[in-house]
Amino acid sequence: MNRKHFRVGLALVAGWLGWCVAWAQTAKSTAASDQIGEVVLANHILAMTGVVDAYGHVSVRSQRNPNHFFLARHFPPATISRADVTEYDFDSKAVDGNDANGYSERFIHGEIYRARPDVMAVVHCHPIDVIAFAATGVPLRPMFHMAGFIGDPPPVFDIRASAGATDMLIKSPELGKALAKTLANRDVVLLRGHGAVVVATSLHVVTGRAYFLVEDAKLQERAMQLGAGKFTYLDPEEGRKASAQDGYERAWTLWKAQASAK
Repeated sequence: MNRKHFRVGLALVAGWLGWCVAWAQTAKSTAASDQIGEVVLANHILAMTGVVDAYGHVSVRSQRNPNHFFLARHFPPATISRADVTEYDFDSKAVDGNDANGYSERFIHGEIYRARPDVMAVVHCHPIDVIAFAATGVPLRPMFHMAGFIGDPPPVFDIRASAGATDMLIKSPELGKALAKTLANRDVVLLRGHGAVVVATSLHVVTGRAYFLVEDAKLQERAMQLGAGKFTYLDPEEGRKASAQDGYERAWTLWKAQASAK
């Protein structure tokens, strides 16, 4: 091969490598854009289904950088737009350097992602029916197949054990770490006098779990009000077999259509 052919070959290889880099960067940018759109939709679905109201939040781990996550700024979930979604690192600092208007409880998300590499999405919500179980000490149990993921009664995080009397909010890395420790390897943790945190391997699954967690709490309350004195819960094996469902994809498809029609 003469020098001319060698230079041509180098140019072709360089061009191919440049194309590969550009393609990879475009793919990463597209993935981030898609995730931002899904975070917006998850906020709208959780608000539409009553899991969150003016308060509560949902995040997803970044596909582009697994040490980052996407979370909206502190606006009502039903009003969230793409412009409101921010990328954070595990210290819960905005990657763009603008921490203004960030949720004060973003440390819930950062510290759970740090502690649990398997977690890809997190919801924090304040459903009254669920809070009742943490406040009374009555164990929350899976009553029907859609809530099989609950398994054994979820652990209860009592902020007093870590910080004494507070405003109940997880507003520091230390409290986020304490909450993540109580969650351990579970899918749900209840917060005494505050709400619940739900985790999952995808945004669709965590949205489904958050919804059916609330529905299960309502169902258990209703069963207890019947006063029969005997309750039949899913046993552990039934819970394991039922927990996967279809990834709640059918529910997500329905909710997406309903949210888009509004």
